[in-house]
Amino acid sequence: MSKDLINKILITLGFIFLYRLLAYVPVPGVNIDVVKEFFDSNANNALGLVNMFSGNAIERLSIISLGIMPYITASIIMELLAATFPGLGKMKKERDGMQKYMQIIRYTTVVITLIQAVGVSMGLNSLTGQSGQGAISIDMDTFVAVSAISMLTGTMLLMWIGEQITQKGIGNGISLIIFAGIVSAIPSAIGGTIDLVNNGQMNFLTVIGILVVILGTVGAIIYVELGERRVPVSYSRKVMMQNQNKRVMNYIPIKVNLSGVIPAIFASAILMFPATILQGSQNKILMAVADFVSPQSYTFNIFMFLFVVFFAFFYASITFNAKDISENLKKQGGFIPGVRPGESTAGFLNDIAGRLTFWGALYLAAISTVPWLLVKAMGVPFYFGGVAVLIVVQVAIDTMRKIEAQQYMNKYDTLSAVGL
Repeated sequence: MSKDLINKILITLGFIFLYRLLAYVPVPGVNIDVVKEFFDSNANNALGLVNMFSGNAIERLSIISLGIMPYITASIIMELLAATFPGLGKMKKERDGMQKYMQIIRYTTVVITLIQAVGVSMGLNSLTGQSGQGAISIDMDTFVAVSAISMLTGTMLLMWIGEQITQKGIGNGISLIIFAGIVSAIPSAIGGTIDLVNNGQMNFLTVIGILVVILGTVGAIIYVELGERRVPVSYSRKVMMQNQNKRVMNYIPIKVNLSGVIPAIFASAILMFPATILQGSQNKILMAVADFVSPQSYTFNIFMFLFVVFFAFFYASITFNAKDISENLKKQGGFIPGVRPGESTAGFLNDIAGRLTFWGALYLAAISTVPWLLVKAMGVPFYFGGVAVLIVVQVAIDTMRKIEAQQYMNKYDTLSAVGL
């Protein structure tokens, strides 16, 4: 392993460690025991799911309680606008325009974070513990201001950490932050399961059944994520002679899941927002709506299935541009056997990508909902969904691929340096 790769891995681990440290920095003026008591009693609903994605930062009401979700929400809004307005879509494709595009996302993240931070701060005013203690220990107006500034700072730090990991480390920084948050909650989840078994609330056969579901889910994810359709490509004799000392790829790889983990993250962010806002309401109508959209409800998972399918097609249409591929192929002197260059090639690739995206979308939707249905049928008293497993496995595979690509790049640079 090269020194450059080791440095990138260490930088990535260092930033993840910084992220975990921030999860233990509470917002000033909060009674943490009261907040933790509240989240312990809501571990099986939307609040528990949001807390898991934050790496248990919310139950400590740390400065990163809102996590990276405001940034993801801002990204969703911008992706939808870029797909709707051609001018914004063109800006995203240009190098200088991409910087402006990312800047707009950052400003949008600030606005969303402030709105959510003020909402959370005001909601804590009515929260009391079993002993009658309030969740806020200082003046309400002061707390709202301090809390909003603290959470905004935390979210901006997370966004900066994600960008630094992407630029200087290994892998996608935002995905790795979510990955680290989920993984950090695994030890407490295992401990909680052991307690349930010891207390007689769960039998050993149920634990084995959960392990089978988890292993089956992981196996299915790995199998599909590594699957791809390789479209054969031929090059003219002139191109092959010019590149006889270089490796020329003779196929176009098209993944079964072109959209990656983004659809599941987008769908979760959208569906958890109303469920989180409505949680804890004393109004009977709002309580009924909260139960209706709770992660433990069938309604939530039906919408999850539909949203994941929608975002899978939407994001695949953005990430896979058959027209650009066909034009680049034509410039390089390559062609798909039996298909005319240009528009025919683009149409051919679009047809293949469309079929793969259909099955890929169904796979993502099934992984996001079926494990919950199986665990629900076992009578398990806590929430377990495939979204967390999907994110962990996909991010792990993506990071391993980037490490492998970096190793190949280092080997190529070494061979070039010695003149081979």
